Amino acid sequence: MIGNKIALARKNMNMTQAQLAKQLFITPQAVGKWERDESIPDIATMNRLAEILMVDLNYFSDNEVNFTPKEKIKAKPSWDMSLGNWVDADFSGINNLHEKFSTSNILRSKFVCAELAGIHMKGNSIDKCDLRGATFDDGQLEKCYIINDNFKDCSLRDTQLIACYLKDCDFSGSDFTGTVFTSCYLQKVLLSGAVLNGTSFKGTSLADIVFEGLVENCVFDNGSFSKVIFQNATLVNTFFKSKSLKKIKFVDCKADKLTYEFLKSGQGDLNGVTLLEEEPLI
Repeated sequence: MIGNKIALARKNMNMTQAQLAKQLFITPQAVGKWERDESIPDIATMNRLAEILMVDLNYFSDNEVNFTPKEKIKAKPSWDMSLGNWVDADFSGINNLHEKFSTSNILRSKFVCAELAGIHMKGNSIDKCDLRGATFDDGQLEKCYIINDNFKDCSLRDTQLIACYLKDCDFSGSDFTGTVFTSCYLQKVLLSGAVLNGTSFKGTSLADIVFEGLVENCVFDNGSFSKVIFQNATLVNTFFKSKSLKKIKFVDCKADKLTYEFLKSGQGDLNGVTLLEEEPLI
């Protein structure tokens, strides 16, 4: 019955199976299997389906089969901005750039306070752009070359960065809560006032970077460090695993006992680290 419901809602949106599949990053064959009741989407995909087809999630579980919308809904326009060359473009304040933007060259363009949540970028070159205050929440950047860009006060909550190269970028005041860097390279990236909570650096190389303030529930796993400094930082429940942490310098830092042991195990220089006082058990 779910297959019928998906097909009816899709047709009401004047959308083909291929168009629906494109928005879900799956194959049209997978959509066809759903509609023939040969398989069913997982719960995360069901949520995304409800958003795309503009129905309540309960629509898929109701006993009613017929799809009768309260009013005729026009399908949102869809576009693909991939393979483009965007030079001196101004997308500031735009809030509907949710489509593909892959393999594009973006030079000296503005995305100030742009809404880019959920965006998928792959193979992009982003150079000398102004992205202050932009939102990338739940997005994915893969194999992107990002240099000389201003990302001040951006939100990158739960964003995935995979095999990206970042150099000479300013992320001051940005929110990296839940952000995951995988197999990336970061050099001369400014993080002053950035929120680092649940942030992961997996197999990522860090060079010429200063970490300040609260670093909480973070992961530095099997990466490399070159001229990395933790200065006036408080490290809480933060995991370090590397062949050697000797190239990290700690200046006036504090750490909880668990983090301290991770650093000691990695042979880190703990001269600049003091233990946080633990509250007595009552």
